[in-house]
Amino acid sequence: MGLIHKLILTAALSGAAVAAQAAEARFDRFTYSGNDPVYATVKPGPGDYLNPILAGFYPDPSITQVGGDYYLINSTFAYFPGIPIFHSRDLVNWTQIGNAIDRPGQLKFDGLRTSRAVFAPAIEHHNGVFYIANTCIDCGGNFIVTAKDPAGPWSDPIWLPEFDGIDPSLFFDEGGKVWLVNNGPPEGTPLYEGHRAIWIQEFDLAAIKLTGPRRVLVNGGVDLAKKPIWAEGPHIFKRNGWYYLIAAEGGTAEDHSQTVYRARTLDGPFVPWERNPILTQRHLPADRPFPITSAGHADFVQAPGGEWWTIFLATRPYADDHYNTGRETFLLPVTWTDDDWPMILAGDATIPVVHKRPNLPPQPAPKIPTHGDFTVVEDFEGKALPPYWLTIRTPKTAWWRLDGGALALDARPDAVGDLSAQPSFWGRRQQHTNMTATTTVRFTPEKNGDKAGLLAMQSDEHFYFLGLVRDGGRDVVRLERRSGQAAPVVVASAPVTLAPGAPLDLKVEARGGTYDFSYAAQPGRWTVLAKDADGRILSTKTAGGFVGVLIGPYAQSGQ
Repeated sequence: MGLIHKLILTAALSGAAVAAQAAEARFDRFTYSGNDPVYATVKPGPGDYLNPILAGFYPDPSITQVGGDYYLINSTFAYFPGIPIFHSRDLVNWTQIGNAIDRPGQLKFDGLRTSRAVFAPAIEHHNGVFYIANTCIDCGGNFIVTAKDPAGPWSDPIWLPEFDGIDPSLFFDEGGKVWLVNNGPPEGTPLYEGHRAIWIQEFDLAAIKLTGPRRVLVNGGVDLAKKPIWAEGPHIFKRNGWYYLIAAEGGTAEDHSQTVYRARTLDGPFVPWERNPILTQRHLPADRPFPITSAGHADFVQAPGGEWWTIFLATRPYADDHYNTGRETFLLPVTWTDDDWPMILAGDATIPVVHKRPNLPPQPAPKIPTHGDFTVVEDFEGKALPPYWLTIRTPKTAWWRLDGGALALDARPDAVGDLSAQPSFWGRRQQHTNMTATTTVRFTPEKNGDKAGLLAMQSDEHFYFLGLVRDGGRDVVRLERRSGQAAPVVVASAPVTLAPGAPLDLKVEARGGTYDFSYAAQPGRWTVLAKDADGRILSTKTAGGFVGVLIGPYAQSGQ
């Protein structure tokens, strides 16, 4: 674990200059604990699992199978390292083994907002090689990366300039041909906002490029007369002589859904099932308890025993479509009708929190949990950060290091919220509606504006900062908030007297749409700096975009 960060420090950034004379902030420990009310209402048995299987900001899942091993990836947008690689043998317990984008030279996210960059990756395996097809929005377009070991290293991007669109995925046909399918503009002038098409084109695997003519498989969606929007995330697979095309439809909010089409040949026509969509929650009462919404963007896999399963994204709002955890990865079985159509959920069925496990040998729980209630303590004792830690955009200098059981950050001028900057920040996902995050910081601010502490952010324009700040020639514990285009504002502040390098404990507690921020200059003697702060500013509904909250250590120097 942590190989990608080791690679950054030892190879990609070797010899890079660290900011001269930067003040150093040391974080002794970071503890994350989640405790969601829904889990108190369910009692999973030994043969059950909990949804979501990947809690927190893990959207746009894609999966591939190699014998009894399964590999799953997700979108990470403008966070780095990008595209996490998870491994499982039972589809329930997942361990992150690396990241496909783990070297700053692979992609450049300079100047990009947090919800840009890498969208909807798709993973496949063929003849000993893993392939990820992906789109880097505003940073190069469509590309392929490859690896023989899914843990890495992954290749530099091989660009695919031959087509316009997003969400590419590969399909390996039985006859040896390979095809690329993707979302793109429709033929001619779009008929309405969100009018898209699903395209297919042959792919030259040896040359890693598209070849031959492109053609449309789906125009608009299931029923063009109803003006369907954002047909995307397509995958093709074959079963019982049918070619199946599955795709999301309806946008990424509450109208999200999953649809299916089929044809006897790849030439089509691909006919939609009359019972589409095969997965959605958009027709259910909004006031149902513990709602799971916005379901779609699915991928299928068949277990060795013949069972079919799907992974897909959905969200868990705490109120009025507000959620801070982002879009998460869920697991459900796929059933097949007598006339060979797949169904995930029908009628008024809700996405279950507890479900019977796949008929696969159960695996031990991973060292780092991904579902249910859990606590993770990061003591920074290793040689590198674990691979689930993320920073904003791609780093250009080695401004962090693990040193004697602490994460040391250089307090540089690069500020969160500045799109031209790459701040001194490492964060982990908020994976629960109700959570607590704590850390101990040792920092001696020297000039006005020097700061170090905890950052809880959803985007460059929506975040909270809690920490030690030099202000007017004195040290204070301060809570700052940014919500929108305006500059950050001070929510609360309190003077604090610390000896140089003395520890200061910081705590952020979330309860749905409210957050509490506390500090302690002596262990266990907490002072609440701000209670019931508006956490809805960190929700996707308020902040927009496609990501969830990250929380973690942050440092910045004064100007």
